[in-house]
Amino acid sequence: MPKNKKTTNKSKVIIPIAVFALLFLGIGVGMGYFKKNLYTVMKVPDFELTDQNSKKITNKDMLGKVYLVEFFFSKCPTICPVMNTNMKAIQNQINDPNFGIVSISIDPENDTPAALKEHAQRIGAKSPNWHFLTGDRTDIGNLADKFNIYVGDKEDEGESLNHSGMIALVDQDGNIRCRYNKENMPILYYSGLNYDDPVGKNPRLNGKYHPDREILIEDIKKLLK
Repeated sequence: MPKNKKTTNKSKVIIPIAVFALLFLGIGVGMGYFKKNLYTVMKVPDFELTDQNSKKITNKDMLGKVYLVEFFFSKCPTICPVMNTNMKAIQNQINDPNFGIVSISIDPENDTPAALKEHAQRIGAKSPNWHFLTGDRTDIGNLADKFNIYVGDKEDEGESLNHSGMIALVDQDGNIRCRYNKENMPILYYSGLNYDDPVGKNPRLNGKYHPDREILIEDIKKLLK
């Protein structure tokens, strides 16, 4: 017996609507996944350096903690003070014994443990888990390469103290993590600089807008849960 034409036509309308509804639901779930989950970039490279208290600190010592990694030097007159200010703000905001910061000097000739201790006190680094590290300059350069964070060539006088303002976020298991951008692509690293526009395209050294600082705080809290 042939099917009723009205019933057949109704089915033809309902099926596409159901498909589109499932498609939009899938997109919504996918967007939620990217917002809530953090991408795993890679394992943090092995390191063993000396901190401001003349104590050896390795990546294994940091296991069990969520922490940030930056490359800097204490006499830097440009981006480092901005990075230090943002790190201090994050330290104060998180205030958790399972959170730490690893600041690796690219100027070990001047940044001795004593000099780094003085620097830590000057900028207000209070957390016992904020380690200012120094060591062999060649090893530090190689370490930066493994992180894929730019540090100038030691042998190039004009470049040796140049470095990126990017920051790595490391989870409790020693994995570098990051969030996804609006295009659902992993950002890999976070900026330690300030910006003068909400879009975050115009970095400046004295900007008051801190987009990456705020998202870092959000993502650190995600990993600490």
